[in-house]
Amino acid sequence: MEVLCTFKRKKHKVGIIDNINKLFDHRIRLGIMSILMVNEHADFNRLKELLDVTDGNLASHTKSLEKAEYIIVEKSFIGRKPNTRYFATKLGKAEFKKHINALEKLIKK
Repeated sequence: MEVLCTFKRKKHKVGIIDNINKLFDHRIRLGIMSILMVNEHADFNRLKELLDVTDGNLASHTKSLEKAEYIIVEKSFIGRKPNTRYFATKLGKAEFKKHINALEKLIKK
């Protein structure tokens, strides 16, 4: 027996909070992306200093953004010291802009 189902597609009206990205809810991830939006890159120590966070806290939040492919992590050595730099990806920049625009619309309502 074959059953066919048809559904009418409803036009989905975009709600005021639809473009708010849950990944940017945390102040540290918001801060990381804000810094990377206005700088080509930032290294671990610079982010740590600007955001006033611990090594572990910064590492876990950068890992979340990296997993979502919003940032790229580049590890190298300067002399004998390790250096980790972060760059915002095109996807990360686009998603962050959408998030900020959604927040602005919410505030203006």
